Amino acid sequence: MDVWGSRRFRVRSAIALAAVAALAIAMGSCVSHQRGSEAEGVVERFTELLDDQDYLAASQLTSYPTAASATLKQMFAGLAPGKVDYEKTQFIGLDAESGIFSLDVAWNFGGDRNWKYSLQGNIRKLAIGWRISWDPAIVMPQLEHNRTVRLVRTTATPAPRVNDIAGQPLMTEQTINVIKLDPAKMSDPVAASDALAKAIEPVAPLITGPALMQQLSTSEGKPIVAVNLRDPDFEILEPDMARIQGVVMEKQPRLIAADRRVWSPLLDALRKVQEDSQDEHSGWGVQIFEPDGRFVSQIAGQQGPPGPDIAGTIDQRLQRAAEDAVVSAATQASIVVIQPSTGAVVAAAQNSQASEHGSVAFTGLYPVGGNIELFRTIAAVAKGKAPQDVSVQDAADAAATLGVGVDFKVPGLDEVTGRLAIAGRSAEQVRQGGGNDAVLASPFGMAIAAAAITRGAVPPPMIEVARPSTTDAQLPQLTREMTDRLRGLLRDGAGRPEFASVRGYRDVTGFTATAGADGWLIANMGDLAFAIHINDVDSGDATARMAARMLQALATPEA
Repeated sequence: MDVWGSRRFRVRSAIALAAVAALAIAMGSCVSHQRGSEAEGVVERFTELLDDQDYLAASQLTSYPTAASATLKQMFAGLAPGKVDYEKTQFIGLDAESGIFSLDVAWNFGGDRNWKYSLQGNIRKLAIGWRISWDPAIVMPQLEHNRTVRLVRTTATPAPRVNDIAGQPLMTEQTINVIKLDPAKMSDPVAASDALAKAIEPVAPLITGPALMQQLSTSEGKPIVAVNLRDPDFEILEPDMARIQGVVMEKQPRLIAADRRVWSPLLDALRKVQEDSQDEHSGWGVQIFEPDGRFVSQIAGQQGPPGPDIAGTIDQRLQRAAEDAVVSAATQASIVVIQPSTGAVVAAAQNSQASEHGSVAFTGLYPVGGNIELFRTIAAVAKGKAPQDVSVQDAADAAATLGVGVDFKVPGLDEVTGRLAIAGRSAEQVRQGGGNDAVLASPFGMAIAAAAITRGAVPPPMIEVARPSTTDAQLPQLTREMTDRLRGLLRDGAGRPEFASVRGYRDVTGFTATAGADGWLIANMGDLAFAIHINDVDSGDATARMAARMLQALATPEA
């Protein structure tokens, strides 16, 4: 988009200058070469200083240094990291005290992001010498007095949506109402925080006045985001919020779940994937704004087509079933479900108690407890020993055979599978010699382990269809004896009393374990493998009951 650098504009500028020159000659103007050289030298120096982005020195060559300095400083800052070349293309002395000139300007903002335009200006001889008649238009079109210019990243529209594993909409860009608290606009922060928490309680009961005050105390005087609301909720709550001192309400486009019943730490990861796609297909623009921030126009730039829709791996029905299961626990609980044949993460859920600590389904690390027996079994086969003769160190080393402790690079996803107490590995060391706490694992890591048992090898996990993760680790196939023994442990585990609530579902095998007060379960059912972790379980079958609730919700037709 080079509307100001067109050939027509340059031709017209040249014609205008030629006409002025002809008029000056016809009127008998006589401009000496010395005078022309002096004035022309000022123009040349002005362009050199602009090329160096020395706004202070350049402004001193104008008739209004203060205004010129402010404009040039903002222009160079707003267009950073652009580089510019101002070139004088013509100078005409009109009389002993005035002249006109034209400039060609070329900006480069990196790569092939180029912008060219032509300008013209006036120069006059003042008491202090020749000075360029200041007007922002002599450095950039449409700039005018007090306007600002910015180099911006542009994104194609419509934005790519995120689909689920069946190709149905999972996340779409919608307008969200961002509710903020601005400490500069309130006299009593405590009262404002408490009032806003009460106003939004019907839709955000976990956001409390003290929690908002904690955010304000660390915001360094800047506004904080209290909550994001969809339009239906906003329309109901807006009257109460509008009366609260310090509340600021803004509308912003946001990629959110198409179905408000779907909430998962995977949504943040898929949002990152979509943002990366937007960056890859982004364009650029030079935009002009009024002093109050209102957009005026885009005077240069280029925008290509949008990227393709994102093919996410979430199965929305299974996701809702997992959500239904985790909210049944009164303590932190999370579930991760993986498709062994592909490595697709088809569901991930955690309750609000867990979410207070971040994305624990993927980054929470917990002692594996009795799950160490799975790793001990692998080590026993590999070393030709009886399981009871396998050391804790050998068992911990074998965890990587099932993917626990392996560093996967999953685009968009912040994850960790586990940390092992093994010398020489890059993973953080944990206490050795305690047995069950020699390995820490995330629910994500244990879901990969469950999937590896079904598949006979560690599946590279992925959250986008046909875009598997990568790893620098070597992931060998499990031997036939390893898989037979591991699957035998899961079959035997399904027969234990604490697994009773799950046995009613066909082809489910699993292994339950405890680690102190915490509970674990890994299970396989057809082409699904999942892991459950619950903090501070109330009984030995708590994880199995949660698994049964998920499978029941999955089997029940939705209204």
